[in-house]
Amino acid sequence: MPPADKPIVATQDSACMRMLAGVAGNRIRPAAAAAKPEAEGCRVDDPVVVEALAVRTADGPGQVRLLPPPTVSCELARVVSLWLDTSLQPLARGAFGRELTALRVGGGHECRRRNRQTQGQLSEHATGKALDIFAFQLGEEKQGGVAVSVERPNGLEQTRFLDGVRQSACGAFMTVLGPGSDAAHANHLHVDIQQRRAASSRFCQ
Repeated sequence: MPPADKPIVATQDSACMRMLAGVAGNRIRPAAAAAKPEAEGCRVDDPVVVEALAVRTADGPGQVRLLPPPTVSCELARVVSLWLDTSLQPLARGAFGRELTALRVGGGHECRRRNRQTQGQLSEHATGKALDIFAFQLGEEKQGGVAVSVERPNGLEQTRFLDGVRQSACGAFMTVLGPGSDAAHANHLHVDIQQRRAASSRFCQ
């Protein structure tokens, strides 16, 4: 375990960074060193800032922006990248005939406990292994694009799309929480890569 006064910082030489940087369309960079040492248990292994991730579209290579760009572990960025390309982009195209262009996100790296409680276990956000998604942008806003809110889907078409998103997330991540699971996740979809006792053990609500 590294000393408390030396937070782990990503480098261009990490295997994860090399893999993601080698994909055209990915806009990802190592995160800057923390201004002050993080509390015990609140360090990110290989932290990166994700501005956009590459996906395949009907017209060729494309990308999905993350707004605002979150700081997460490179391993989470890798899992999100695969999910976007293999699951979400085809879902968006099938549901709306449009490409997924952006995710409205929050809750990247943040040193706090689960559900912002004062006691209990640290959240996976503390180690950069979790991401909160509030909305999905289909197409470009200036060209009549559609924004699908996790909290307030507009009509049956959007509701079915979000159901598909959630089902696909349950296969890609170790934990998925969203509206209906508890009050803390009423307005967003939480995904994380928390390791469990068995690789086949996932928590999906």
